[in-house]
Amino acid sequence: MDFLINIFVELLRIADGLLFIYFWVVIVSAILSWVNPDPYNPIVRILRNLTEPVFQKVRMWLPFVNMGGIDLSPIVVLIGISILRRGVIQYLIIHL
Repeated sequence: MDFLINIFVELLRIADGLLFIYFWVVIVSAILSWVNPDPYNPIVRILRNLTEPVFQKVRMWLPFVNMGGIDLSPIVVLIGISILRRGVIQYLIIHL
């Protein structure tokens, strides 16, 4: 039984690491949206492909996040990632 718990804890740590990386991808994507970079740049395209689907879902679920030309969907995504990392994943790792 301890073997399965250890595997589950390691999977949670991997998920935590991936969420940490995605957190920074969202931050970089939000900052790039302020400067309007070249849309044909491969790095910009990768960042947009990684973040835009999630931002679109947030905009669909919470239409008020795009108020007055200011898109708040990255902030909602960052809050969601923080809740997942600090609330759910850390709680599960500690209590297993």
